[in-house]
Amino acid sequence: MYTLAPDEKKSLVMIYTLNSLVRGEIVTKSNVRVSIWLRTQGVPQYMHLLNADILLLGGSPIKSLSYSEFYFSTPQAIAFHLAPSESDPLDYEESEANRTMMPIDLIVGMFVVHGKIRVSTHTDIDASLEMARLAWMSVYDASISNPYLPQMPVIQVPMLLVSPPHVSFAK
Repeated sequence: MYTLAPDEKKSLVMIYTLNSLVRGEIVTKSNVRVSIWLRTQGVPQYMHLLNADILLLGGSPIKSLSYSEFYFSTPQAIAFHLAPSESDPLDYEESEANRTMMPIDLIVGMFVVHGKIRVSTHTDIDASLEMARLAWMSVYDASISNPYLPQMPVIQVPMLLVSPPHVSFAK
């Protein structure tokens, strides 16, 4: 079993791909704010996860895998968040002028996300999505469900990151 170095920590996260859901404890440096980690320069090619559970959703029946250590290819991630038992401060100032929360739905692989994005009060959502050239976008007050898994409870998170080129938006 992996032993954490003195400058490392583990945080329970959930990672979404086009056809899978990964849940596990990610290993990062102690000073990393995990909820926005994918936006930083220090993201490795492979995320190191401990006690990982993977749901493969590409067929019927759904397959489940578990590993004590799992190396997830970072470019495959299309959404990422701390698991509901974990939390970080949100990544914006509520008092910031000329910004508002806009409700939006997203198709994230086989999942549907109902949430809000923070946009300028001077543009509409169409312009905001076209102008944003972000590798990762924050979605707030998110409810995540899977229409193929009605037995799966809705996941509620205060914030998740999505990769805009790999998700679809609806209003």
